Amino acid sequence: MTAQNRIRGLAADETARVLVEALPYVKRFDGKTIVVKLGGNAIDAEVDKALAQDVLLLRQVGVRCIVVHGGGPQIDETLTAFGIERQFKDGLRVTDAATLEAVRMTLVGKVNRDLVAKFNVEAPEDPVAVGVSGEDGGLLLARQLKPELGFVGEVEKVRASVLTRLLDEGLVPIVSTVGADAKGQPYNINADAAACAIASEVGAEKIVYLTAAPGLLADPGDQGSLISRITAAEAEALIASGAVGDGMIPKLTACIRAVIEGVPRAHILDGRIAHSLLIEVLTESGIGTMITPRKVK
Repeated sequence: MTAQNRIRGLAADETARVLVEALPYVKRFDGKTIVVKLGGNAIDAEVDKALAQDVLLLRQVGVRCIVVHGGGPQIDETLTAFGIERQFKDGLRVTDAATLEAVRMTLVGKVNRDLVAKFNVEAPEDPVAVGVSGEDGGLLLARQLKPELGFVGEVEKVRASVLTRLLDEGLVPIVSTVGADAKGQPYNINADAAACAIASEVGAEKIVYLTAAPGLLADPGDQGSLISRITAAEAEALIASGAVGDGMIPKLTACIRAVIEGVPRAHILDGRIAHSLLIEVLTESGIGTMITPRKVK
């Protein structure tokens, strides 16, 4: 049975087997924190609904989830609507003052609010999703990454208590990655890197990147060349060899950094597969690519 069908359309005996298989993982992750990064390319109505259902189910069995989202395609739409030219340098969006306002408007005012609404509509009797910007409560203290990139920042510090207090209340923080420096100047922060910094600071058990790809491919042109497990050192060597596609490099780099900084497991999953998060967290076979600090049995 394929991963896509593990959750839906199961016969009674298969359903029972999946539930039995999930039980030890439910126990293992009870009280643990998982950071889920949702890429802008993976955001759509069906993905959002399935992810909301996954996160809410995990919450019911004691898993604390933080969702961090991107929004590149959505930002592009806003820039086009306002007649603002898109510029990229070394894979990062050059962010002048006008672009920064479009980023804030899109990520904080549109994408984040839509995700919060979609999560809460899945549990109207107990709405638990809370939208948080990196600017809120000093969550993401940022500094300028490179002057030539304009208002593009990197995370200098994560104020983890902003998130842990929400988690302690049984809420699900949904984070948009616009941060600010000590003087209040906002910065556009790469969501992959921000999710990594958050996971490290909150002591997450896992960080999961939901993308519009099957995972890490040995050959970017061959969808069947999925690498299911790789160590941080092996992943670094793969990047250095030039074998990793440009769009995957930031995610893989963030995964490497996360496991080096103490997160036990990092995962790159195909967010387009319904319930891929549940398949990864609560089943033995998992899905996508797992990155670890060292070889695991």
